Parts: sequence; C-alpha cells; structure tokens
Amino acid sequence: MPPKIRGMTANMNSLQNAPRRFTLMLAGEDALDTQNIGDQPLKGLPHERFLLGDLTPIAPILLLGQSSLTVNPNQEIACLQPVHLHATRDHLILMSQNQIDLTIKESSELLKVALPFIEEDFQSPVLFHDQHYWFIPAGPFASLASYSVDQAHGRNIDWWMPRDTKEQGVAKRWRKLQNEIQMLWHIGPVNEEREQRDLPSINSLWISGIGKLSDVQAPQAITSSRQVYGEHPLLAGLAKYLKIPHNNTVKTGGLAGAFAWLDQPETIWPVLSKALIDKQLDALALIDFSNGKVRERIFTAKDLYKKSWAFWKKAEPLTWKEIVSS
Repeated sequence: MPPKIRGMTANMNSLQNAPRRFTLMLAGEDALDTQNIGDQPLKGLPHERFLLGDLTPIAPILLLGQSSLTVNPNQEIACLQPVHLHATRDHLILMSQNQIDLTIKESSELLKVALPFIEEDFQSPVLFHDQHYWFIPAGPFASLASYSVDQAHGRNIDWWMPRDTKEQGVAKRWRKLQNEIQMLWHIGPVNEEREQRDLPSINSLWISGIGKLSDVQAPQAITSSRQVYGEHPLLAGLAKYLKIPHNNTVKTGGLAGAFAWLDQPETIWPVLSKALIDKQLDALALIDFSNGKVRERIFTAKDLYKKSWAFWKKAEPLTWKEIVSS
C-alpha cells in the first residue's frame, strides 16, 4: 500500500469542516490485550464509546430510537435482553441476538412471565419492549457497571457479568433476580417449543447500557452532520437525540455533510469513490478503530489510485479491501 494512504493525516485539519464531506464509520472490536484497566473491562465497544462518550449510556439512546416515548434526560435507564448462555466444559458463553432466532411472540411471553419479578426488584414498570430489548428505569441497579450483548457475546461471561461500583451488593441482587427468572423460563412453554424446533433455549436475562441521556457526549463528526445513515438502532436514537435527520439507507443525493455507520460499508464504496471523482464530494473521512483506538483518515479524489513507478501506465483504483487494510 502506498505510504500516502497509510499515513493520510496531513490534510485532515484543512478538510475537517469541508461542507462536501462524507464521514463513514466502521464498527470496532475490543483490544483487550492493550487495555490498562485493572480488574474490569472498559464499558462499550470502541465505536459505542466514540458515539456516546466514555459513560456509554446505550439504553436511553436505544429507547429513544425505538419508541415514541419522551425520555427524561436525567433518568437512569437499563436495557434488559432475553439471551442464551451456552455451556462449555468449564464456563458459559453468551450468544449474540442474531444467533437465537427469538420471535416477537416469544419475547412477549417471556416478559409476561418475568414481569412481576422485574418490576418488583426495579421498583418501576417496564417502559417499552420489542423483540430484543426491554427498557426500565434502572432504580436500585443504576450503579451497576454493565456490558452490552454486542460487546460480551462469544466470550466467557465471568468477565462480563455486571459489577458493583459505588454500592456493594447490587451485583449480587441482580444475580438473584437473574437466577429466579432463569428458573421460571426453564420450565416454561416457550423453551419447550424451542427445544422441539432445535433452537437454543432462552435461559437467561442480560442487563446492560445503564445510563441517562444527559451522559451522552457525541463527537463533532456526528454533531456537525446534516444527515445520518445506518440501520443500527443506536444510530437512530442518537440522531433523534441530536435532532439530525436519519435514514436507514444512504441516499446518493444526500452525501455531502453526511455521517454513516453501515452493516455492509463495502457496498457504498463504489458510490463514494465515484462521487469524489465526479467532484460531488470534496473528501471522504473514514473512521475506524485500529487496536481499539479512534483513527480518522481523509481521502480525496487523488488518493483513490495506487501509486506506481510506471508513469506511462494508467493508475489502478484502490479496492475497498486495500482502503480499510491500509
């Protein structure tokens, strides 16, 4: 890869506020071996911390994005999710939501069974629920340090279980409620039917995202945007909170000044590169998280081609794979 692309930061400041600039963010993974965090992991995946700030108040932003409720900016909200914990020889692994095929009907039936226990312990009614998320004021569980399913899935849950912070005994109280619900669901009709269909049982309840809207610290990359694109409900909620227009899919006529986080970013690359070449865009800002840290690179039309010593040959365009791996 040409050195120009590997170190493409020199022109970043001059184009930082370019009006015809498209910003594309890629999701990041934890770099656990580089975290100097003592006896607990950092809350949130790198892109979650980038979008929301270090306090990562995921639950209230998700609630805002998926409901029409008016959310009190100073109320601590928790997100509850029915999940499957897969047992290995010596530990449990949390499966991601897209691996369990939970239906809306199953989610509602599970909530109906658990609701009296949840509302008694949280001392509040559930605010809103859908297929994958249930939201409730955090109440006595507000001080828990918790980790999202997106962050903890596929890993030994011992490291990702909620932890006490300011008040001792809160995590123990949560585990007691969790165990009660596990026993209720174990003997319930939802899991009996799922077993007949060879689907993983819904055998636990996960808590995460605890925080309040006033904790949000969004980056300038999104606060200065005219339009936000992306399917993730977190992005929808953040756009609503910031009062920025949001759409699930990219509109080619609305690239300038937009921010996007896409499930398949490679599919938009031909559109973006053509927009740069045709001068519909001045610059593309690519934000990713190399080794868990924020990295921002600026690409202009002249940066889209491989550098070659054979000056008489037509320069070849960079592929998406070459762009993201540089």
